[in-house]
Amino acid sequence: MEPWRTGKVIRIEDATYNTKRFWIQVPEVDVFDFKPGQFVTLDLPIHEKKNKRWRSYSIASHPDGSNIIELVIVLLEGGAGTTYLFNEVTEGSEFPLRGPQGVFTLPETIDKDIFLICTGTGIAPFRSMVHYIKLHNIAHKNIYLMFGCRLLKDCLYGEEMKQLDAEMKDFHYLPTFSRESTESNVRIGYVHAMYESIIQEAKPDASFYLCGWKNMIDDARKKIQDLGYDKKEVHFELYG
Repeated sequence: MEPWRTGKVIRIEDATYNTKRFWIQVPEVDVFDFKPGQFVTLDLPIHEKKNKRWRSYSIASHPDGSNIIELVIVLLEGGAGTTYLFNEVTEGSEFPLRGPQGVFTLPETIDKDIFLICTGTGIAPFRSMVHYIKLHNIAHKNIYLMFGCRLLKDCLYGEEMKQLDAEMKDFHYLPTFSRESTESNVRIGYVHAMYESIIQEAKPDASFYLCGWKNMIDDARKKIQDLGYDKKEVHFELYG
């Protein structure tokens, strides 16, 4: 288990109207090393009991040899943790941080198609993975990043993912919007229809990684197994 260290907020930016990007430095180490897909736990002063103060967030940046990580966090209505982060935390704020933690990581060798399926801030670990694959020129088959949210204004890292799609061979960025207007010239609908259509057409040898809200993950796990895949090929990280 990693020890608790001090995390210092060095930069905050609005990602959307209700989502912020936080850059956190861990001054006690020269390099904060982690595997893409892992998370950190923050100890926030929001309760007397430890386990009610802890909030975990996937790391949205990729390991770059520095001691700085990025988190992308959406404001949850009535959520004590995100209310504190949005209203009380400023550049220079410090709090205990533990990590990296978690086993939601890619295999050493990517010898199957990879479906990265997410909603909202569930894109964080996948952003880390895709940048890492590109940076280290890791051999891979098709990688499909399927990102779902309600409206275009909720889209996270959209331009960046389009750029990666243009630059990386066999990387496919497929955003979809469940409540957007049909006039907005974007794909309308939910993530499930996208992976179902690719699978029904090609039935590739594939692994699936799911990150987001419980309802999406529950639906996807069932649909993917119904399509004939072993549950061992379905990996998931729950949010909220």
